[in-house]
Amino acid sequence: MENKRITLGQTVVTANAQTTLHPEDILESLARHARGDWGDCGKEDAAENDFARGKHLRLFSVYHDRHGTKFWIITEADRSSTCVLLPEDY
Repeated sequence: MENKRITLGQTVVTANAQTTLHPEDILESLARHARGDWGDCGKEDAAENDFARGKHLRLFSVYHDRHGTKFWIITEADRSSTCVLLPEDY
C-alpha cells in the first residue's frame, strides 16, 4: 500500500448519516479512508481499492460507528468528492 494520502475533494455527508453517526466517528473514518485504510470491507474489495488508488478509480470503504452502525465512504474516481453514507442511502 502506498503512503500517499488520497485527495478526498469536497466531502459530503448524507442527512441520514449525519443524524445517525457520531461526528467523531465520521472524522476518524475519513482520516482512515484518506490513508488507504479501507475499514471493514472484504479482502477482494480492499484489493480492488488498492488497485483503484493508483489508477484514479472510485474508492469504497466500509466502517462501523461506536454503536455498530455500518456506513460507507465513497470517493469518486476524479477525487472531486467523497461521500459518507449509510447503505440505505445508496
